[in-house]
Amino acid sequence: RFCRTYTMTFFWFCSKELHENPVFYAANTRRLDICQGLVDCWFLAALGALTFHQDILALVVPKNQSFDRKYAGIFHFRFWHFGEWVDVVVDDRLPVNEDGQLVFLSSVCKNLFWGALLEKAYAKLYGSYEDLQIGQVSEALVDFTGGVNMAIKLAEAPPDLWDILTRATYSRSLMGCQTHLGVRETKLLENGLVAGHAYTVTGIRKVTCSHGPENLVRLRNPWGKIEWKGDWSDSSGKWDLLSPKEKILLRKNNEDGEFWMSLQDFKTHFVELMICKLTPDLVSQEDGKKWMYSQQIGRWVRGSTAGGRMKQYNGEQHLDPLLRDQGSG
Repeated sequence: RFCRTYTMTFFWFCSKELHENPVFYAANTRRLDICQGLVDCWFLAALGALTFHQDILALVVPKNQSFDRKYAGIFHFRFWHFGEWVDVVVDDRLPVNEDGQLVFLSSVCKNLFWGALLEKAYAKLYGSYEDLQIGQVSEALVDFTGGVNMAIKLAEAPPDLWDILTRATYSRSLMGCQTHLGVRETKLLENGLVAGHAYTVTGIRKVTCSHGPENLVRLRNPWGKIEWKGDWSDSSGKWDLLSPKEKILLRKNNEDGEFWMSLQDFKTHFVELMICKLTPDLVSQEDGKKWMYSQQIGRWVRGSTAGGRMKQYNGEQHLDPLLRDQGSG
């Protein structure tokens, strides 16, 4: 079973029953093509970061699959799980509501199904769709890449945070972040952010204003809508401080969930930044230090050593694989 306790009624349909011309994957897939359904903003935030890197995406979503050639009603995906790549196979039956709309992940292009099927495979890996309700962006980033996670508490951000973001961007790291939980009943804040919500970091840019340079961070809400309303938002007057050329290049006045904000606002309104690096050289640029890698493989035994999965994971217990920064002496 892929879902245990949802009270709404689901109907399961094959992709060919949902669209007369289903497509598994499109070569022009972009980060803005996927939209969140009922749950797992953290999964969607990580997936949005993955779409920036088509070579890595091809490892997770093998492209030699389609609804035409040798279609058998099943698709396979690959995830990094317990120190190795594992294949997960699912059929193409997907849950829809009474209106025939996909309940969970969907695509802007209604005939595109790779994202929904990938999410189904991920739900199978962890037990059910229900098990994807709570998670961390960092978990999914590692599952997609086998990379090394780095978590930065933004309230205690290092002075060289912009340099870290720059190195992460140029080294093709995947990045996500999360807002503060908030205290009000509604999760939508007056500034346009969603409390306790995961976002994808989709880019950075140093711009030249009339008063001097300013560092900007570009983010995306996995809902595909609802954006930041402060400085450097789509409707902000701050854009008038840039040259016309730079303004046209960066400012996109679309309700697509993607927006810019200053680095200072980013540190103020977000609680944590997660960076997944494919190699560990991002974390330390100091001379005379090296990385030592070791891996311990074992298993939890039911009734003996298995304590169950934590409901919340703060990113500080990532022990497999274990990476230690050691001095040369």
